[in-house]
Amino acid sequence: MPAGPDPKDTARASSPPDLIANQALAVALHTLDTRYPGAGFAFVGGSIMRGQGTFGSDIDMVVLFPGVERAWRESFIMDGFPVEAFVHDGATLGRFFERDVEHGRPVMISLAAEGRLVGSRVEEAAGLRARAQFLLDAGPAPLAGERLELMLYQISDLADDLRGRRDRGEVMAIAVALYPKLVDLILLGQRRWTGAGKWLQRRLVQADPDLASQMESAMAEAVGGDGGALLALCCAELDRHGGPVFADFRRLSDVEGRGGAAMKGCPV
Repeated sequence: MPAGPDPKDTARASSPPDLIANQALAVALHTLDTRYPGAGFAFVGGSIMRGQGTFGSDIDMVVLFPGVERAWRESFIMDGFPVEAFVHDGATLGRFFERDVEHGRPVMISLAAEGRLVGSRVEEAAGLRARAQFLLDAGPAPLAGERLELMLYQISDLADDLRGRRDRGEVMAIAVALYPKLVDLILLGQRRWTGAGKWLQRRLVQADPDLASQMESAMAEAVGGDGGALLALCCAELDRHGGPVFADFRRLSDVEGRGGAAMKGCPV
């Protein structure tokens, strides 16, 4: 006979957000003490710590050791809470800050700037938190050059796929591929942070609530088989960057594109 729901899970689902956040913080401290005893401190974040978590939301932790050979991430359950831990030292976390700026997605930066602090040596976090806050306020790297041209080309190509008569399934598939690229262009083109998954929508709402509403409606219509509204949004955004890109687009492959052993035996 299948087991029923865990009473602790049921109780947590109906608990006030502040209470759940306090429970999660206690779990994070317990995790730091028992799973990472050599670490000095951790930044603890995620929607559950902001009072916005839903049932099953995880605890995000950036765990700082004095030194690690290599950074890593891992996921596990601690005291009934799902936990996602990112384990670093100051140098590896700094490199991930740089990666966040380059990609325009402030995953580690936001956790370090906004997360709650736990641990025995939290005073050592001051420099990292100040650096993270500076980068968060400054925004992502400018969108320009080959990266911008590639985004414009990809969106132009997908927008062209929305033209003409297509069945509902094809329009839906095109819309799913197009949505993250278009939102990235909208946000990064304004030097605003972007995200992935649910954070794409959240970032767009923060930047432009009206446009976010238009995008939501356009995607709903596309799921129904009508890509017209989504195509119009694409055209408007492409026009802000000089128009569609297709003619004369050229991009060199990376080194792996030369083939090698994997290409042996392939027909010429």
